[in-house]
Amino acid sequence: MASGTQRNGTDSAGGAGEAGSAEAVAAAKAAGPASGETVRVDSWIWSVRLVKTRSMGATACRGGHVRVNGERVKPAHAVRVGDEVRLRHGGHERVVVVKRLIRKRVGAPVAAECYIDNSPPPPPREAVAPAGIRDRGTGRPTKRDRRELERLRGLADPGPAPGAGPGAS
Repeated sequence: MASGTQRNGTDSAGGAGEAGSAEAVAAAKAAGPASGETVRVDSWIWSVRLVKTRSMGATACRGGHVRVNGERVKPAHAVRVGDEVRLRHGGHERVVVVKRLIRKRVGAPVAAECYIDNSPPPPPREAVAPAGIRDRGTGRPTKRDRRELERLRGLADPGPAPGAGPGAS
């Protein structure tokens, strides 16, 4: 049997686009809780792919990086449809409104249908100044280069006090 065919002899790539998305939506509905049940916030942010693992979601909650309707929450906090979830992760903030509750992790296109993304746009690339980019092959920075980089980054000391140099005694 050829590697691109199924048992009935049809090509696996043909005609699966629309049926696949309908199956994915059905899978998302099946992944949701029964009526009246709630979903933990750490589990929900993992299942809609805002964090990579559920333990990362729980750690973010414990660290105060997750807010539901403006309040810091614990990992076991129940999330409901209509709640605003704010997640600080990876250097920027995600702001999402819960549209659908799901308990299991689903594919990215289906997960995107479970929330409304109100996140602010990332800053333009020009606004983020590159800190100390050196040409390839230039080797290690000299002491002078390092001090210039620290001065640009704002990490450098203001320098020795006036009159405190080697010949000041």
